[in-house]
Amino acid sequence: MKKTSNKKRQPSSKAKRKAESTSNDATPVEMSPDVTRRNVLAKARNIALGVAAVGGVGAFVGHSVTSAIAEHDLTRVTNGTPTVVQVHDPNCPLCRSLQRATKKALKTFDRGQIDYVIANIKGEEGQAFAARYRVPHVTLLLFDGSGELVEILQGQRTAEELQFVFQDLLVDASTG
Repeated sequence: MKKTSNKKRQPSSKAKRKAESTSNDATPVEMSPDVTRRNVLAKARNIALGVAAVGGVGAFVGHSVTSAIAEHDLTRVTNGTPTVVQVHDPNCPLCRSLQRATKKALKTFDRGQIDYVIANIKGEEGQAFAARYRVPHVTLLLFDGSGELVEILQGQRTAEELQFVFQDLLVDASTG
């Protein structure tokens, strides 16, 4: 047989907390379980990581845009550094191939030894530049440090071939 007790059954601690939080007397209200110090710190960490990620992407995009603008600045031809100017159509596969070969060849030189500029024939400035020298796209124009035209290379070239041409440009610039 079951024993019955005359003792009154006590409510569980969960029930007590619920009753306390719903009562209107001046007892302090407990923090909800999702507002703990650990959760607040975790949210703060996630926000900080998010801000850092967005800032990093912004810096990368800003640097890329700045580099692209500088790469199209044709006034750099007379900056005292030997300069390679590519007359370029961004929609032309041969132009893009020549651009890759040119950049690959330029990587073998120290930064600042040779400047690289693009004359985009889709823009007014690039069209005027190409017209001034009477050259079509898929063309490289090599200038010495004073902005004097040294050589014109028309057509597709390999990176290896361009390395030799660029080396000659540096030699000419240092002896001239």
